[in-house]
Amino acid sequence: MAVTIQQCAYCFDVLLNRLQQLPIDEPALPEAEYPLFVTWNLVSRTGEHRLRGCIGTFSPQPLQEGLKEFALTSALKDRRFSPITNQEVHRLSCSVSLLTHFEPAKHITDWEVGVHGIWIEFQDSYGHRRTATYLPEVAAEQKWTKLETIDSLLRKGGFQGRITDAIRYS
Repeated sequence: MAVTIQQCAYCFDVLLNRLQQLPIDEPALPEAEYPLFVTWNLVSRTGEHRLRGCIGTFSPQPLQEGLKEFALTSALKDRRFSPITNQEVHRLSCSVSLLTHFEPAKHITDWEVGVHGIWIEFQDSYGHRRTATYLPEVAAEQKWTKLETIDSLLRKGGFQGRITDAIRYS
């Protein structure tokens, strides 16, 4: 299913309801379930986008409930940022990512920058399971190579040691 402007507008309605107690126009969305992410960016006067929140789930969610939950979670509870404020709303953009067609990679470079999202799982030095993910657009927006993306994901997932080929390919 393609993402629609209606889904992004619904995320704005949900956020405005929380911040300003404005009514929500409940859309007629398909009853399908999807893993999804909601991303908020602050748009500068020059049109540059700066990430303000991005949270989602790999567990399929009923579309309307998932959008509602993750619109608020990504806007207000992304630990990397302070909660979005009412004063920022007029400069926000929202994007929704519905995740489909998961496939395991044969090796760490078996994916295309700008086409595929990427999810990694690894164990830290204490044996704890760690994960990290980027949506398809992240590596392209950052102009990263595949290996730079993997390295960034390792850091995002909490890896604190020296990143070597042995770590990357493990």
